Amino acid sequence: MTKLYQLDYESPIGVIEITGTHEAITAILFSENEEKKHDLQPETPAVLVDCYNQLDEYFNGTRQAFTIPYELEGTDFQRKVWNVLTEIPYAGVQSYKDIAVSVGNEKAVRAVGSTNGKNKISIVIPCHRVIGSNGKMTGYAGGVWRKEWLLEHEKNGIKM
Repeated sequence: MTKLYQLDYESPIGVIEITGTHEAITAILFSENEEKKHDLQPETPAVLVDCYNQLDEYFNGTRQAFTIPYELEGTDFQRKVWNVLTEIPYAGVQSYKDIAVSVGNEKAVRAVGSTNGKNKISIVIPCHRVIGSNGKMTGYAGGVWRKEWLLEHEKNGIKM
């Protein structure tokens, strides 16, 4: 069994728990615990440190795209949806229906929503950029208020 490591990043919208192996990130999730529990340790894999640094650059407004390796477990459909999410441009949005059409099944709107909710690589796989067809904010595993914050953060542009 592959050993998992954790590292917490304190973002402006709460603690984000980064989980991964020496090879890849397996989860980037908002923690309901407001205190950091997993600090940088000598044995923390470089991939987690790189993810931490890229998240820091994102929140500081100097990064629009992520280059960390990650692993996701899911069905072929879920993987298709998550792949399409990575193609939504920074500060852009698409509807659940847009995503369903992109994966070749325009009737799969609810399945797209369910798949979004199962995304364990928050921010890097930008499920926060998916909104309702009517332009309204809909569910987000980290809370709709975080989704709104992330979209506003991206809308305000990148500082180079």
